Amino acid sequence: MNILVVSQYFYPENFRINDLCYGLKEKGNKVTVLTAKPNYPSGSFFHGYSFFGKNDEKIKGIDVYRAKVIPRGSANGLRLFINYISFVFFGCFKLLKVRGNYDKVLVFAPSPITVGFVGIFASMKFRCKSFLWVHDLWPESVKYAGGIKNSFIIKLVDLMTRMIYSNFNFILVQSPDFENYLIKQNVPKNKIIYYPYYAEDYYRVTKENEDIKLIFPDGLNIVFAGNIGVAQSFDTIIDAVKIVSKKIKKITIIIIGDGRDRTRVQKKINDENLQDYFIFLGSHPPEKMSFYFASADALLVTLRKSLIFSLTIPSKIQSYLACGKPIIGAIDGIGSKIIKNSNSGYTGNSEDFKELAKNILKFNNLNNEEKVNLGANARKYFENEFNRDKLLDRLLQILIK
Repeated sequence: MNILVVSQYFYPENFRINDLCYGLKEKGNKVTVLTAKPNYPSGSFFHGYSFFGKNDEKIKGIDVYRAKVIPRGSANGLRLFINYISFVFFGCFKLLKVRGNYDKVLVFAPSPITVGFVGIFASMKFRCKSFLWVHDLWPESVKYAGGIKNSFIIKLVDLMTRMIYSNFNFILVQSPDFENYLIKQNVPKNKIIYYPYYAEDYYRVTKENEDIKLIFPDGLNIVFAGNIGVAQSFDTIIDAVKIVSKKIKKITIIIIGDGRDRTRVQKKINDENLQDYFIFLGSHPPEKMSFYFASADALLVTLRKSLIFSLTIPSKIQSYLACGKPIIGAIDGIGSKIIKNSNSGYTGNSEDFKELAKNILKFNNLNNEEKVNLGANARKYFENEFNRDKLLDRLLQILIK
């Protein structure tokens, strides 16, 4: 197949659409990508890219067309809105310069859903079937993650989202729990297909790296990997550690990642006099994360309490499962269900710091064999549900429709 992938984000930005495109090409398909000039997450263009520069390129045999975009800057509400809308405008304009005959258009749609407009234009231009891969539910995402409460704006976003959905042949969803929400937005059930993330091959069971192991102190080490944002409910972690630190002599939460809430989180940790129980390692390449996970006793996932988060599978869960480590969660809905169904660890409700503390203590009381078994269960579940090769084959079956 000749597939045009439309995504506001692509390499060197770190999104899973990158590996998906490489995988489709490995399977013998011709893949072309229409994307924006990279500026996520820093808010400014990556080195070598600029607004006026001609940045079309070939990456691992894939033709990449880059549309101009207004960078996201400080990522405040107005700047993000301009960033999103600019990609729609310049992306559609860039499409006029894309040549070729395409069999399918696949649109990668985390926030913002507005990327769907570029996909609609592409499917009209090339007269081919279109597939929208939805990772965030709008307008829920705007309300809970974006903090927008104005009912008029929410109504406009809802109308826009419904229009986008209605102009795609199929809607792929990263969580099965998205289905009922989309049906309420007048999406026919027969258009909705569950297609989850997988974890890239570099997420795997691996031996400990001696240099990385030296970073980890003695005692119980629990790793949190990913964005440090309001959505991740770090207050839940801090309040749980306040309880656990009185009962476990040596426990450390090792945080790998960065985000807009980091400064506030570190201040709260210092104000609570808990700095001895946290280590911030900053961001590291995803290709190295398996080695950090290998030195951890368990991996941690937390989210705020909200409808949208309860319906969403946090992408880090696939990565955690792939690395064969026990998981401790404070999350609602489908994410919690996966931890329970995989028998890979312990989970409680979102924002319930007391239950999180109990689960950490429960895990700490396990013997080594029991901990190893939880990790083995995690990897087994990953192989059955989120294996890369299986899901790439599944996507090709979907695109044949």
